[in-house]
Amino acid sequence: MTTTADVALAPEVLALASLAAFIAANHPKKGLCQLKILRNLNVSQAHIDLVVDIARHLRDETGQIIDSEFDAVYASAEDKPVNIAVTGGTCCTPTAKGNVCC
Repeated sequence: MTTTADVALAPEVLALASLAAFIAANHPKKGLCQLKILRNLNVSQAHIDLVVDIARHLRDETGQIIDSEFDAVYASAEDKPVNIAVTGGTCCTPTAKGNVCC
């Protein structure tokens, strides 16, 4: 049986993942505690920038998809429920800076 101790993440990895989650979720705490931890652990600014870029891209992309789906329903003149399929050729797109997120 696998325990939490068997799958522990390095503090740097945990803080980077947590920072990404805070940003992508648009959490009110903004991941500032994780940023402080990362800086105290001497994680490179380049690594932090990459995680911030990807998290913001995913957050923004989610908003665009939700808005698009809303607009499609809103534009519909019918009063019946509408099933909206997920569209797009790939599971995700690169960030504006060209970083791959999946």
